[in-house]
Amino acid sequence: MLEGKTVLITGASGGLGALVAEQLRAEGARIVALGRSRPAGSIDQFLRHDLSTPEGIEAAAQAVADRPWDLLVNLAGAQHFGPVEQETPAQLVSGYLVNLVAPVRLAQAVAPGMKARGSGQIVNIGSIFGSINFAHFATYSSAKAGLRGFSQALRRELAGTGVDVTYVAPRAVRTAMISERVLEFAKLTQMHIDPPEATAARIVAAIKARRRDVYLGFPEAFFVRLNALLPGLVDRALSANDRKAARLFAR
Repeated sequence: MLEGKTVLITGASGGLGALVAEQLRAEGARIVALGRSRPAGSIDQFLRHDLSTPEGIEAAAQAVADRPWDLLVNLAGAQHFGPVEQETPAQLVSGYLVNLVAPVRLAQAVAPGMKARGSGQIVNIGSIFGSINFAHFATYSSAKAGLRGFSQALRRELAGTGVDVTYVAPRAVRTAMISERVLEFAKLTQMHIDPPEATAARIVAAIKARRRDVYLGFPEAFFVRLNALLPGLVDRALSANDRKAARLFAR
């Protein structure tokens, strides 16, 4: 199914991205990684671009626009955990650029070629936090919420063109993005943190099946649906954990 397909993937130097790239390559895909650092694993080509700046995003988009991609996997991410007023302006801007602007711009760059060939797949890796907007993850949650909305809108826009859009929302994954403070928060609130190997396998399975919207983990996937219908109920359910998290930053 993926044999001979050319995949452009961002975030392949991270713990989760490296595993996704590795598993896609094992399926016979040709892997082109895009990012600031060359992945340690085996890839077919590396494009060095910085997705945390407007100039870097535009350079990346220009570099990939005219190439015949079969898949785009937007997996690069950045996360701030803490009160929003403690996030520096530079962190805030770069977080939105990496988590939202870069995937949108790259999708915009590759979509015309996919449409012209009548086939392709754009895969956006979001987060459960993009549907259940957690306190102390405000900018990360809102960026991922934007990516979720973009994925749904783009899917409708590309209907009938042969280009599919897949949105996958993992819950927390044990990678370098999980800081010691996040681990402390997870322990206080009994938040699940999944092993990256299992999450990568489920992402690749969703890609192969050309799924539409995939939410990983229970009870989180259930809370996604509940939050859409009864957000006030979810507010009350999370309030005790929000107070516990606030105490982490009052020391």
